[in-house]
Amino acid sequence: MKNLPDQEKFLRNFSRCANWEEKYLYIIELGNLLPLMTEDMRTPVHLIAGCQSRVWIVLTVSETGCVQLYGDSDAGIVKGLIAMVFILYQGLTPAEIIAYDVQPFFSKLALTEHLTPSRALRLEAMVRDVRAKAIIQQYN
Repeated sequence: MKNLPDQEKFLRNFSRCANWEEKYLYIIELGNLLPLMTEDMRTPVHLIAGCQSRVWIVLTVSETGCVQLYGDSDAGIVKGLIAMVFILYQGLTPAEIIAYDVQPFFSKLALTEHLTPSRALRLEAMVRDVRAKAIIQQYN
C-alpha cells in the first residue's frame, strides 16, 4: 500500500477537489493504486457478502504485527472506496483496527451524504469485514 497516500495527504487532496464530480474521479484514481491481488486471493472466502458489485478483501499480518490489506472490485468507484478504507487502516495492528472508529473520518468528508445508499452500505460492509478479519487475526 505504499502507493496509497497517507490520511493527511488524502484529506489534503480530497479537499482540493472543486466539486463532487472531481472527488469521485479522485476516489476512482485511488482504486487504481491498490496493490494487485493474485487470482488465488479472489476466492469466495474473501468475497464480501451483500455487495452488488464483487468485492474481495484479504487481510494478513506482517512479521512486525502490522496489517497488510489487499482488495479489488469489479466496479471503479467501489475499488476507490476500498482504497479509502485501506488508507485508514494502513500500518495499524489488528488491535488498533478493532479500536479505530472510522465514522468521524467519513463524517468529515461528508462522503456518505454523497454516495448512493447501496454504495454507502458497501462501504460499511467493507469496514465491518476488515474489522472482523482483524478480530480473527488478533485471536489467532
